Amino acid sequence: MFSVNLYTLKICGLIFTLLAFIIVTAGSTPVLAAQQRLMVYGDSLVAGYGLSAGEGFPEQLQQALTAAGRDVKVLNAGVSGDTTAGGLARLDWALSDQPDAVMIILGGNDLLRGLDPQQTRENLKQILSRLQAQNIKILLCGMLAPVNLGPAYRQQFDLIYPELADRFNTEFYPFFLHGVALNPKFNQPDGLHPNKSGVAVITQSVLPSVLSVLDKD
Repeated sequence: MFSVNLYTLKICGLIFTLLAFIIVTAGSTPVLAAQQRLMVYGDSLVAGYGLSAGEGFPEQLQQALTAAGRDVKVLNAGVSGDTTAGGLARLDWALSDQPDAVMIILGGNDLLRGLDPQQTRENLKQILSRLQAQNIKILLCGMLAPVNLGPAYRQQFDLIYPELADRFNTEFYPFFLHGVALNPKFNQPDGLHPNKSGVAVITQSVLPSVLSVLDKD
């Protein structure tokens, strides 16, 4: 017969209790979600033309997401003067940052140059196709043609974004400058680029769409 003293029994009991605690705790510890990376991909509306540091759309969107309790890193991939063709040309390089989601804000400079809407459509289609092929979540932000380009041009251009969003089944925000365009209060002296207050209006307006695309599987 083995003789076991009281001290040994107490040690064994303590070890058993500790192991049980570790097993239960490990099983109940929540797994923290990984930080998402949201790339804002576009032209001067993204790059922050005419704005001071911290006033641009990516920066204000980052602040809004943080305030909403979201662990998201916003990546500024804006290039002033970029057309949809320019955006397509640099897409592979930009995707080296490995975003989980991409917010597309392109087309304004196509309008300023009066470029063929069919070419704009084709460029955006290729951008969307490449993103989808890599299982990247997409938020497509639309632009609207100004009256001075004529009704035929406007009709062709304005249909590009909703039709592509439907074709690729992406999250869609119809007009990026909604509530800001043509309002001097929210624009810089050039009448084209939003000021700090204008960016704040855009950020709050588009935020629900941003959250929706981030929540997609």
